[in-house]
Amino acid sequence: MPRSSINPHTANTKLASMVLGCPALLSVLNRLNIKLGFGDTTVADICQRYGLSPGVFLMICNIYTFDTYRPNIEHLQPNDIGHIVAYLRTSHRYYTGVSFPRLHANIHTLLKSCDEVSRQVLDKFYDDYDQEVTKHFDYEESVVFPYIDQLLAQPQGTTHTSYRIEQFEQNHSNIEEKLNDLKNILLKYLTESCSSPLRTEVLMSIFTLEDDLTRHTLIEERVLAPLVAKLERQ
Repeated sequence: MPRSSINPHTANTKLASMVLGCPALLSVLNRLNIKLGFGDTTVADICQRYGLSPGVFLMICNIYTFDTYRPNIEHLQPNDIGHIVAYLRTSHRYYTGVSFPRLHANIHTLLKSCDEVSRQVLDKFYDDYDQEVTKHFDYEESVVFPYIDQLLAQPQGTTHTSYRIEQFEQNHSNIEEKLNDLKNILLKYLTESCSSPLRTEVLMSIFTLEDDLTRHTLIEERVLAPLVAKLERQ
């Protein structure tokens, strides 16, 4: 699990020690297509090898490692925005292609051992949540990220659209909050006939996904949005 005491990673930190201290980083490395077997390679070396922004990479890793870490965007440059968007897009593909389908499959298996009422309640809740997640990601993929791409491509951050990043900030929903409701259903309201071992497995996967989405949201709201707003003001 992520640690609460902050001793942030630096460019000289060895990647292997980071992962051993925070296994959640395995998912981050997977999204960045960083292959395992990197020996005693440091952050600086791995970023150079894969063409990553060291500042962005360290920020993401520190967010996933330390519960109380809050990023400082002052050292990040406009060129870093593209790296952040690329990571967020990859994360969306990971959530929609791996995390949520896996969770859905496990819930479907769990429901086979439940009574009819429990099946209907949980099935409807998850279907509604799945639609909310799809809508959330579609908005970012079709509106927010293309706007940022356009902003970065224009001289001095100018753009030919009336859209501004504050609209994203005002309407951004935290999809991880609904996962808390799902946890409560599984913990409190499903009957004892539902498989306890599988229910425990599903709950553990929800806790992991919820934590991941919380950190994903932090990157969007505390890093991406302020950087884009700063670019707009220029």
